Amino acid sequence: MIKKHSFFYFLVYLIFVLPVLVDAQTTQSDGKRSNTIQTAAPFLLITPDARSGAMGDVGVAISPDANSLHWNPAKMAFLDKPTGLSVSYTPWLRNLVPDVDLGYLTMYHRLDKRNTIGGALRYFSYGSIQLTDNSQNDIGVYSPNEFSIEGTYSRRFGNEFSLGTAIRYIRSSLSNGQFNGQDIQPATALAADASAYYKTGTVLLGRDAELAFGLNISNIGTKMSYSTNGSKSFLPTNMKLGAASTFMLDELSTLTFALDLNKLLVPTSPIRDAGGQIISGKDSDRSVPSAIFGSFSDAPGGFSEELSEISYSAGAEYWYNKQFALRSGYFYETPTKGDRRYFTVGAGLKYNVFNLDFAYILANQQTSPLAQTLRFSLVFNFEK
Repeated sequence: MIKKHSFFYFLVYLIFVLPVLVDAQTTQSDGKRSNTIQTAAPFLLITPDARSGAMGDVGVAISPDANSLHWNPAKMAFLDKPTGLSVSYTPWLRNLVPDVDLGYLTMYHRLDKRNTIGGALRYFSYGSIQLTDNSQNDIGVYSPNEFSIEGTYSRRFGNEFSLGTAIRYIRSSLSNGQFNGQDIQPATALAADASAYYKTGTVLLGRDAELAFGLNISNIGTKMSYSTNGSKSFLPTNMKLGAASTFMLDELSTLTFALDLNKLLVPTSPIRDAGGQIISGKDSDRSVPSAIFGSFSDAPGGFSEELSEISYSAGAEYWYNKQFALRSGYFYETPTKGDRRYFTVGAGLKYNVFNLDFAYILANQQTSPLAQTLRFSLVFNFEK
């Protein structure tokens, strides 16, 4: 028999046990019932780049860059450089574990004035887990990981509107052993994004400005399973809707304000009685299309709980002379749906063909595992 580091069992608990037990919702100290939505491959929703990470995780409607592949593929059609790439790195959950990391590589190429293609690789590492036998003899090291590979395409229609899509392959490998008598194997899935972007020039508060709106429905795809006959989990299909306004303060300065609303398009677990019968809500065992359309009306708490499933991101960005940027933001999630709440700050520097960005999460160190999270991005924009 092989014994593994306790973090391995934590991972298996998240994937296998928690989705089964989630129907027995917990009650908070204020009397409200906690009913967090569970999905497979949640790493797909982690903010991968430092620019948006410094703006409270907004990104669907802010000006396009090489990381638009994650936030809104449609924005790529408005990139002003012919070719670019970005490399981002995030040490994740460092308040809990020392070696969990997220890496993100993107690249794009503009085919002509209307059409742009791109690709991205996202790699999430859970670090190394020491394997031992019953006698505590060292028998090797295992490294659980998840990754996705995607290709994107966007097309511009006129000077103000664009559409985009992405196709994504996802692989999640969390174990090389057994759990509850079942062989655990890597889970795989295919997913797609559908997105739109609109921007227009205007005058606001007596200043020249640009308004932008974005919509991205991401990770529409097949369910994932870690065993041949095991249960299948939904991907984190997510709808992101946002707006941004950029003010031209003077010849050298611009100021952007942005707001994003996010909602998972997966089933909310119903309330069951002691016998397992549903007493409120709807059965979460359904097809992907049914889950997406039903996600707006399946919460056991009714419309008020549906509203509580929306998380909010707000951010601001100041650019001076298109060379130096200051950023800040705030992310809010309802306590009964995860309770992530934090401020973010960051800065950016543009020199010649590259941008260097960093972001930092300001959260309560005692209550938030995301406290002191750093993100770094290096973006290259190449001329012809």
